[in-house]
Amino acid sequence: QVQLVESGGGLVQPGGSLRLSCVASGFTFSNYPMTWVRQAPGAGLEWVSSVTSTGGRTIYADSLEGRFSISRDNDKDTLYLQMNNLRPEDTAIYYCAKARLPVKGLPMYTDYSYPERGQGTQVTVSS
Repeated sequence: QVQLVESGGGLVQPGGSLRLSCVASGFTFSNYPMTWVRQAPGAGLEWVSSVTSTGGRTIYADSLEGRFSISRDNDKDTLYLQMNNLRPEDTAIYYCAKARLPVKGLPMYTDYSYPERGQGTQVTVSS
């Protein structure tokens, strides 16, 4: 059974940093691309970033303007999201999601291509 458990969220002031973690179990983590998505209050899911199964390729939403960094440690079955220079508009629940298929490439995020998510971790950026 696939399990994805996010942690690391919290309350941070504008300009601050947080590192989110997502511990995976129930599947061979190193075979699957992974993604971070977020959901702001009253909004739909927004794709944030994705990484290939090896970690060799990453992509980001343009709106992040280079402030976030996705990475993974396949020895620890863990996905990370380093978030710097946080803004109030980054306030959201952040979810990690697993690709449907164990591919070498990097599928574009859709609910179909990344169907399984964790329970999320709340990030609140406020002074």
